[in-house]
Amino acid sequence: MVINPQAFIDVIPFLIDGLWITLYITIFGVAIGCVIGTLFGLMSISRFRIVRFIAVTYVEVVRGTPLLAQIFFIHLGIPALIGHTFDPYITGVAIIGINSGAYIAEIVRGGVNSIDKGQMEAGRSLGLNSRQTMRYIIWPQALKVMIPPFGNQFVISLKDTSLLSSIAVAELMYSGRQYMTITFSAFETMFMVCIFYLIITIPASLLLRYLEGRIDKS
Repeated sequence: MVINPQAFIDVIPFLIDGLWITLYITIFGVAIGCVIGTLFGLMSISRFRIVRFIAVTYVEVVRGTPLLAQIFFIHLGIPALIGHTFDPYITGVAIIGINSGAYIAEIVRGGVNSIDKGQMEAGRSLGLNSRQTMRYIIWPQALKVMIPPFGNQFVISLKDTSLLSSIAVAELMYSGRQYMTITFSAFETMFMVCIFYLIITIPASLLLRYLEGRIDKS
């Protein structure tokens, strides 16, 4: 095999287009996941058994099935059932949101449960009801605990978008594969795809470590 140095340069415009789509899907997908995860995370610690059951079922189903299976189920299975197809990009955002939401739900549950139960009693002694105690006392403390795993989940979801190439979402991996089929520059293309992922994930990891350090100091 002969390495073509020019291919490392030529592939960059293709990958930049895919990079923006990757970031778009990740940011909006994780944002949706935060909403879903917060809701189901709080449901999982509810005093009502049926509410806890719904939350636990959602988390276990999503975490217990491969992401690729979820992609095909939502993109192919559900449309076959209802007779309506979805835009692949909307599907991609929804899948990342639903998948990350299950893991974020566990982050929220663990964060809230990590706060000493005496904090709730302290809130009651100050005349706050359960909702006010959660909002003003428990949640601010739990949020500090949750920030590092939130960051980890963002990085994981970003890398998971590569599986969306299986349904022709033109993200980073798909863009690389398309260029590779045209030029047959497999080594050069996949090398640059890895570099582009590192360009995103390394700064995100460094920011995460910085935030962890600030949290530890506070």
